[in-house]
Amino acid sequence: MTDNSRTFTFKIRSGVSFHDGSPLTAEDVKVSYDRIRNPPKGVVSVRKAQFSDIASVEAPDPLTLVIKSKQPNASLLTLLASPWNCIYSAKLLASNPDYPARVVMGSGPFRFVQHIAGSKWTGKKFENYFRKGLPYLDGFEAYNVSSSALVNALAGDRVMAEFRGISAAERDRLKEMMGARIKFEEGARLTTFQIAFNTTRKPFDDARVRRALSMAIDRFALASQFRVTTLKGGASGLVRPDTFWARTPEQLAHLPGMSQDIAAARAEARRLLKEAGQENLKLTLTNEALANPYAPLGVYVIDQWRQIGVTATHEPLEAARWNAARFSGNFDAVTDFVAEFVDEPSLQLAHYISHDKAPDNISRAIDRTLDELYEQQLRATDPAERKKLVSAFEDRVLTEAYVAPISWGWRITALAVKVNGWVQVPSHFINQDLAEVWLDK
Repeated sequence: MTDNSRTFTFKIRSGVSFHDGSPLTAEDVKVSYDRIRNPPKGVVSVRKAQFSDIASVEAPDPLTLVIKSKQPNASLLTLLASPWNCIYSAKLLASNPDYPARVVMGSGPFRFVQHIAGSKWTGKKFENYFRKGLPYLDGFEAYNVSSSALVNALAGDRVMAEFRGISAAERDRLKEMMGARIKFEEGARLTTFQIAFNTTRKPFDDARVRRALSMAIDRFALASQFRVTTLKGGASGLVRPDTFWARTPEQLAHLPGMSQDIAAARAEARRLLKEAGQENLKLTLTNEALANPYAPLGVYVIDQWRQIGVTATHEPLEAARWNAARFSGNFDAVTDFVAEFVDEPSLQLAHYISHDKAPDNISRAIDRTLDELYEQQLRATDPAERKKLVSAFEDRVLTEAYVAPISWGWRITALAVKVNGWVQVPSHFINQDLAEVWLDK
């Protein structure tokens, strides 16, 4: 790094090949990051705002990448390291800009073989993978299955591992059925589940209505009720509980939806609805038709709203339609999530800045105060000062109630041990959205 942390020079590892045999060079990295920063027409980049500080990306030679920043940014290295920043072939992008949406071709340990929609993905060992001796496996099959089918598949020695996450009840059932043949890993997710309100659709353009809907939800009761069946996480704000950036529930209690005095909160929610002329509010909650955690979460929220006189229709959709509704704004309120790979406010808070800067702001709100607070925390070098700015940002989001954060998740993952002679699979090989069947070498 030079120029007061405004110039970053990276050396690209030599000998890395794409799955089509072409070498991966600095030009591929440059073109991929330029695509995130300035996407071509028709392509939506949900991380565009995170790279707005980058002035240029240069590839002076095949193994050197130089990134220059417009101004110091303490988070830039973390943003650059995100695993969501896929590296594409510059050659293929030049010939077919739409190739990432149609062709699965990277440089990882497994090469794409087949995808059967709604059924499975198949991958084969990439013989020219740059890490010698890896991967250990000849290939894999990754199946899309329901929770009930997954438990039976694990118990029947048909599946070795799953990484979407199971409930505590399913864990206990598997433990009883399989004993020492299965083990579990548990830990806090870097994922918060929430309800987003469509601020471009009446009456959800009124902060009073959004605030009332948020205040009606008892997050603390949900945490205890759902611990066995689906969610185990706790109530909190926009940053993960028990981290440097987080405040305690007591410190958050003054914010809409964060009070543990649910009777008082609901009384205020009814008052706000009456003031807004929405005492008999009816709405549709759009949800993903997924048993863990979205379906029970939607049912719970609808019941909470019923207790302040709000009538909500539950609209569960399969994943593709749910995502289409989220990003198109075709909803009143929608179940949503924010998932990142590290506790970094510049990543987690970027989902809430103005929609014209961040397309993944599902509420579609435009709030220049949030934009300014985001910029200020991005530039702050003193951790204590930055934490104050993060808290101010959080206060603004929750007071305006663009979203109603419900719970930070807890993941329980299951790994079958020595099933038919199979080896245990390291978790970094697993796609977390799929149940996996691994083929022995």
